[in-house]
Amino acid sequence: MKPFTLIVKIGLIVLLLHACKNETSNNSNTQTKTETAETFAFEFYNTNLTIDERVTDLISRLTLEEKIDQMMNSTPGIPRLNIPPYDYWNEALHGVGRSCAATVFPQAIALGATFDAELAHRVSTIISDEARALYNAATAKGYHKKYGGLTFWTPNVNIFRDPRWGRGQETYGEDPYLTGLLGEAFVKGLQGDNPDFLKTAACAKHYAVHSGPEKLRHEFNATTSQKDLWETYLPAFEQLVNAEVETIMCAYNSTNGMPCCANTYLINDVLKDKWQFDGHIVTDCGALEDFYNTPSNGGHGIAKSKAEAAAMALKSGINLNCGGIYNHLDEAIIDGLITEKDIDEQLFNLLKTRFKLGLFNPKGSSPYDSISIAVVNSEKHRKLAKEVAQKSIVLLKNNGVLPLKNDLSKYFVTGPNAANVDILLGNYYGVNSNLVTILEGIVNAVDPASQIQYRQGCLLSEFPKNPIDWASGNAGNSDVTIAVLGISSLLEGEEGESLASATAGDRLDYNLPENQLDYLRKLRKVADRNPNNKKPIIAVITGGSPINLKEVHELADAVLFVWYPGEEGGNAVADIIFGKVSPSGRLPITFPESLNQLPAYDDYSMQGRTYRYMNEKPMYPFGFGLSYTNFEYSNVSADKSSINKGETVTLSAKMTNIGNYTSDEVVQVYIKDEAASATTPNFQLIKTKRITLTANTSETLTFTITPKDFEIVLNDGSKTIESGTFKIYIGGSSPMSRSTELGASKLLETQITIQ
Repeated sequence: MKPFTLIVKIGLIVLLLHACKNETSNNSNTQTKTETAETFAFEFYNTNLTIDERVTDLISRLTLEEKIDQMMNSTPGIPRLNIPPYDYWNEALHGVGRSCAATVFPQAIALGATFDAELAHRVSTIISDEARALYNAATAKGYHKKYGGLTFWTPNVNIFRDPRWGRGQETYGEDPYLTGLLGEAFVKGLQGDNPDFLKTAACAKHYAVHSGPEKLRHEFNATTSQKDLWETYLPAFEQLVNAEVETIMCAYNSTNGMPCCANTYLINDVLKDKWQFDGHIVTDCGALEDFYNTPSNGGHGIAKSKAEAAAMALKSGINLNCGGIYNHLDEAIIDGLITEKDIDEQLFNLLKTRFKLGLFNPKGSSPYDSISIAVVNSEKHRKLAKEVAQKSIVLLKNNGVLPLKNDLSKYFVTGPNAANVDILLGNYYGVNSNLVTILEGIVNAVDPASQIQYRQGCLLSEFPKNPIDWASGNAGNSDVTIAVLGISSLLEGEEGESLASATAGDRLDYNLPENQLDYLRKLRKVADRNPNNKKPIIAVITGGSPINLKEVHELADAVLFVWYPGEEGGNAVADIIFGKVSPSGRLPITFPESLNQLPAYDDYSMQGRTYRYMNEKPMYPFGFGLSYTNFEYSNVSADKSSINKGETVTLSAKMTNIGNYTSDEVVQVYIKDEAASATTPNFQLIKTKRITLTANTSETLTFTITPKDFEIVLNDGSKTIESGTFKIYIGGSSPMSRSTELGASKLLETQITIQ
């Protein structure tokens, strides 16, 4: 008798005795009591073996049909091996999504507006706590449904290169450095730091060069230069691979002529060979259908059959098919396109993920098995959701009306989004029983002696025309009007998600809906009726992408951009309006004056795009945001003004809060290569730090400028450090035009020369 078999039999006797002794134990122990001898009779359950040995053993026991079934997102159980069903498809973009009640954090673009990697890590750590708690509760009841697993297809680290893209709200903005910084922190929080187990499995998507047009995503070919590829589109993915992200999702579109899920250059040359990625790769859902759908039917048309499409993806290194095309892998074998060995090779890395998650280990062996459902949407988690919302809100204009007193005689709250739950959520959202609307937040914050009037006033978009107006008159007899305008995921988002969008979720019309502007004009007219007692209007704008706010800026006394602020959004907005917290969000994306300032939407060249290459004067620049206080920068210096290639520099400056409010400041450091051999960005973000300062206090800031910060990307995609002069900027905004004009503190500059 083999030693392992003897150990198993002894273990079974102990388990049976234990089960008899505890037959009245609760439901959480039911699985342990009913485990059969077969559960422990297979080597892949032996935790003394390496994961590779266990995966090899499991694959050796699977039939061809079972192997194929395990390579699609919704895997059936295998009763003879006591393997339950498992669905890889789960979402956690800004909280566990599409499941049961969970903490709803602000949308990803709002997290981008915090410029705060430490905050992102805290958010994703809490999300993974809740994910484990929900998984533990569901599996204890024998539930193994879609959106119930531990493999989360997030974060989205595509670059929000064009404000027309409806899914830009899922990203951290337009900057590769900021995207990589927040994405890495988010991945580490999701996956945990246990050396033996993944807490959850994160996924970097959509690889690569993917950002619309949404309507064409199944057939579109994104053409990009090697310079743009390596300077803009790939850096965040590389950073997440270096952070050991478990999964990569390939995109629907083609890149430089080949669909991303069969793109040899992206998958093999870059991801596997250059970056040494050893996790698994999943298709975007339905992407392989696009292989055989012809362009006239909205696809790429590179395969003649479903079997050929399945073989192409498998041979390209795709481990997991979200969809059903891998059902045809057996046909591909018959047709001689692949072998069963090819299937085994791709299945191996896929199954490793489930072993890393502890899904083939005895219950209780993972430290995450004990996370209780009590943590889900707990008071601690709600508090963090509010903190993120507070830190994400961007003050775009303030003529002195903010912060408001909370005990004025009468407040008028109006607008299509004031009482709208949808604007808290964005897309890929979760839900719970306490979603605080902006109206509710304001009501919670206002003194009980004050009066609040609420009227919706207008609809989200233009229907019907010329409605009877019983609302705007309140702007004349109230101390202040708070107009909550903007857009929601009805107007922007993913293909098929945005029900009120005629353009598949993209925003080809950059303007605020005209009916909302018309309503704001009426409010302004009524509020100004008495020239000796004009009443202020505060515009609160919701949305996940830039909007033309030129007229809003002119009509309103203050403008707040609040994104999709999550479950505590209403309370967070009220905290900002009434001065409980000073606004400190910064724009992670440039707001152009109009789309005429940008290249064509389907042009993937970075020239003319984002703060790094846009030469036009924007409405609101990248990195911009106002505060209730003022920060002054002084004494900027570098410890060396001249260095050799490969040396570091320590940059220092003094920052002083010269105002009357305690506030966070988002310190930003940018670099500009004054004379390079290739085209370089106007300037680019290389460091950022969030600092809290009380009134009339100072702090000395230090940043280490590394050789990587001096790198430029040449036209062939290679990176180098050239001799020459580099300008370094430090301050609370970017050097883009209009920053100081709009009220941002003046940036300081210094120069460093590389010999």
